[in-house]
Formats: sequence, C-alpha cells, structure tokens
Amino acid sequence: MASRRDFLTAFRKPLKNISEESALVVRPPYCYSESLFQSECPACESKACVASCDEKIILIRADGTPMLNFTKSGCTFCEECAKACQMNEMDVLSLDYEHTKEKVNAIFRISTEACVAHHGVVCFSCKEPCIDNAILFNGMFNPVIDMDKCTGCGFCLGRCPTKAINYFATQIVRNPKDEE
Repeated sequence: MASRRDFLTAFRKPLKNISEESALVVRPPYCYSESLFQSECPACESKACVASCDEKIILIRADGTPMLNFTKSGCTFCEECAKACQMNEMDVLSLDYEHTKEKVNAIFRISTEACVAHHGVVCFSCKEPCIDNAILFNGMFNPVIDMDKCTGCGFCLGRCPTKAINYFATQIVRNPKDEE
C-alpha cells in the first residue's frame, strides 16, 4: 500500500505540454503534405528554407525536417521559404499550394488560468502583434482566439508575459485542387 506521502507527491508532478505529446510537428506554411517533408527534406543539403526566413523561426529537427519555433517571433507569410525550397520535381514548399498559403498547421489557445487579463488586469500583449485581429476581448478583459481569423502565425505566443498562450500541431490536410 502506498504511503500518504507517495499519494500526495503524485499531484506535484508537472503537467505535460500538449505539443510535446503530439507526434505532429508545426511545419512552415506553403506545404503540401507531411509525407513530402519526411521523404524529401532529409536529403536536402542546402536547407535553404532556414536561411531564407528573416524571422529565424524555421529550425531543422534531428530527422532533417523543418519545423517552426514561435518562442521569439512568428511567421509573416513572406513567401521566402517557399521560394527557396527546390527539391526534385515536387517542391515540399510551394506558392502553388493554396490550402496552406496563409495558414500554419497549428491551433492556438489562451489559458484562462494563466492569462492576467482573465483575472482583471488590463493586458493587450497578445492582441497588439496580431495582424489578423484574431484575438478578441470581451470588454477590456477575457481574450479569446477567433479560430476563423487565426492563421497560426505565432506572434502572440512570444509576447504573452505569463506564457498563457500555447499551441498544438494539427494534421496537414491536402487540398484536391493542389493535386491537379
């Protein structure tokens, strides 16, 4: 039988981050499918997408594929990574892929427990960098993310003083029009 100390210690363990549990990865915009990242990117020697990113948010994972890191900045959808990507006959990133042209495969959430605005403090840190006006406030408090407007650019993440915004990767959905 477990001791009382063991029982209570179980509640002190940190919660796992949603993004760490997920096998999915947040990829640069202008992508076609996850399978292309896995098959083409490890063979790319230039990693031109990384060098082309002015915001410096594209990193190369251990498996040789690119991912986005929003801790310091966000994606401006400048198209430079797609222009730089030139792998074989089918580009991994391309401006022709309409379904991911202005959207990153991530969903952002605001934690009501950690957000100071949800506790009566006037704070617009997340709203200020949001060029899509996807962060709405109910009065002066209680920010929420409008998922219809949110492009997943990630600028809000690094600006939050309490780290109340988190995200998780979603599946990259292929658009049949891009296959024509």
